[in-house]
Amino acid sequence: MVTDPDALLEMLRGVIDPELGLDIVELGMARSVELDADGLATVTIALTTVGCPLRGQIQKDIKARLLSVSGVDAVHLAWTEMTPDQKATAMDRARRHAAQDAPDTMISPTTKVIGIASGKGGVGKSSVTVNLAAALALRGLAVGVLDADIWGFSVPRMLGLDGRLEGDDDKKIRPHTKLIGPGRLEVVSMGFLVEDEDSALMWRGLMLNRAVQHFLEDVRWGELDYLLIDLPPGTGDVQMGLARMLPRTELVIVTTPALAAQKVAARAADMAAKSYLRVAGVIENMSAFVADDGTSYPLFGQGGGQALADDVGVPLLGQIPLEASVSAGGDSGSPVALGSGPAAEAFHELARRIVEEAVPPVEMAGCTARMLDAITAALDSPVGSGKATSR
Repeated sequence: MVTDPDALLEMLRGVIDPELGLDIVELGMARSVELDADGLATVTIALTTVGCPLRGQIQKDIKARLLSVSGVDAVHLAWTEMTPDQKATAMDRARRHAAQDAPDTMISPTTKVIGIASGKGGVGKSSVTVNLAAALALRGLAVGVLDADIWGFSVPRMLGLDGRLEGDDDKKIRPHTKLIGPGRLEVVSMGFLVEDEDSALMWRGLMLNRAVQHFLEDVRWGELDYLLIDLPPGTGDVQMGLARMLPRTELVIVTTPALAAQKVAARAADMAAKSYLRVAGVIENMSAFVADDGTSYPLFGQGGGQALADDVGVPLLGQIPLEASVSAGGDSGSPVALGSGPAAEAFHELARRIVEEAVPPVEMAGCTARMLDAITAALDSPVGSGKATSR
């Protein structure tokens, strides 16, 4: 339970202004958070202009992040407008971020970042990542897949991709691209950097963090709707490094129906809370075997996914049935989500819930300017003049 207003304000560093590319705390937009005895969090937000077209997106992200905290039952936003000097300061910070500091990562501020986490190995986390990515691409979305399971990389095989990663003229790494229906996948994995899939990586600590940092800072991801990060099992160095480098990451926790697995998976949720990350929901994998006649057999028990979701206070986003074609698709490099059957249907429903409910993509269609336009305007405005008053 987080009740310290400063800690709640720190959580809002995960809310990024999509046009200016910085979090709302750094920009000076998030002024304060107050929590009363009834669990009502009142957040004061100062916009560059009251008519900000991204106001709805910012409000949605703030509420999603704070309502994931135990002890916060409701969120009220108090809106105000920046003074000319405050606007100039905010735009100056955005200008310096774009021109001097360069992006901390190559992940666009309009990209929704989802970490696929688990308490332990063997729950099918990588399979869920790959099939969810494929289902999202079939909806016409651009999806990045970062295989951050440095020791246990398996994404290349599951997507039928191989070959070394190459760089461009700016010494940035180009992901492997896989077109799926009207969408596309951009894929990066340690598996593209080793000689063969059987190579063992004897890495720990700083080396693991540095590898993930390279994947975030030195890969030319391009404009993505989503970035799915296949995390190693547990709550180790990679997870903590990701929370530091990408505080806007939202976690989806994968578990199996067994209640014992649910208890282990709860540790991933606890890690998220301690790292000020939002848990967007739970996926129960291998939930039951479905026979040809439609009869369901819960071979590995039942109730673990719902129990974990209830314990964390998040929705159960999907239950993926135990189906031989899921494993076969992973072995052949053709995700089951590209076919038909109960598992494929479950992954498509999961993708729908992600897009429509749990982690909706950033809608930029109604904006007065895209991020680069706003930054260009800031660069053209005298610093501190007070003339940079709109996005």
